[in-house]
Amino acid sequence: MAGKSRQDLKREYKERKKPAGVFLVRNTANGKVLLGSSLNLEGSLNKHRFMLTMGSHINTRLQQDWNTYGPDHFVFEILEVVRVMDEPGFSVEDELTLLEQIWIEALQPFGEKGYNAAGKVREA
Repeated sequence: MAGKSRQDLKREYKERKKPAGVFLVRNTANGKVLLGSSLNLEGSLNKHRFMLTMGSHINTRLQQDWNTYGPDHFVFEILEVVRVMDEPGFSVEDELTLLEQIWIEALQPFGEKGYNAAGKVREA
């Protein structure tokens, strides 16, 4: 039995469902966090890690701390994944908004506690 072609594997990867949810970038040296949410968790976490590594993260305070403490002092965590329900009217976006509000309230990732500005945590 022959293996799948590279083209088949790429197509399957693109077609698979990407989990939506809430994530965290935590600075273990000072306890500050960046709270985020996305309709594509894996993509967002990869994007943050890549931008920090390249020194081009949009959040300058986070980038400064990354440069100061180094990558070994940061962890990337998935806090919660949206559980998709097969119900009429179910919306992944609405469910994600609820999760965002819960985690913003719980962590308050602003000012001295975190890297977030204002109340926006959604990415895509």
